[in-house]
Amino acid sequence: MLENPRSPRVRAVAKLTKRAARAESGLFLLEGPQAVAEALHWRPEGVTQLFGTPTAFERHAHIAQAAEAAGVPTECVTEAVLDAMADTVTPQGLIAVAHQFPASIKQIFADAPRLIAICEEVRDPGNLGTIIRAADAAGADAVVLTGRTVDLYNPKVVRATTGSLFHIPISVGGELGAVRERAHAAGLRIIAADVKGEDLLQARAAGALAEPTAWLFGNEAHGLSDENLALADLALRLPIYGSAESLNLATAASVCLYESAFAQRAATS
Repeated sequence: MLENPRSPRVRAVAKLTKRAARAESGLFLLEGPQAVAEALHWRPEGVTQLFGTPTAFERHAHIAQAAEAAGVPTECVTEAVLDAMADTVTPQGLIAVAHQFPASIKQIFADAPRLIAICEEVRDPGNLGTIIRAADAAGADAVVLTGRTVDLYNPKVVRATTGSLFHIPISVGGELGAVRERAHAAGLRIIAADVKGEDLLQARAAGALAEPTAWLFGNEAHGLSDENLALADLALRLPIYGSAESLNLATAASVCLYESAFAQRAATS
């Protein structure tokens, strides 16, 4: 039983809540039974350690069994130790450490994708995690993070993906201009989601959304810069029928991705 919240081992895990430590080590944190279970199911070879309270291991015996089957070292800890390790205020009893596994941009575009989400300067962890989750749900082939987008392995991003982090290829650190070239070479049209764009419904009626598409989403507060917007082949806006000033970025991205998913599936059915 690991009991000292100030021990070097505990501090080493707790440091992974910080970007610098994640970048240096190539590791990241998974908090809670859902995230840990997804990691053990989809990428068990990447999990290096599992910590949990005795109560959590008893309640989630299937997770402990999956860790044992995968050869993942498991250790019981006190509530105080778990609190010291976790990013959340009220951790759910289980924390795992895993290797980061960003996808290669080259490989993403080599696999003949039809639907991709590009996130340029998305800064809010909850928004990024939700966009990744929406892309996964809509059947997108990949997510590409460019510019100063928030760290994919930020604990808040990881939680917001609710496991989709393990289901869909995600690349990090790309430069938008280079990504644009790869997208075009792979036959994708880049469509920017922007309030200054054309009406999405008209584009849908014209069949534009049935084409292989890389949706481009910008910063929550400022959107896409004029320079980055110019890299898109088309800009579309979602109509607002009520009195809302605007849509949350992740909500808008979800609608855009699903509109393309609907159109592409209708075209091939």
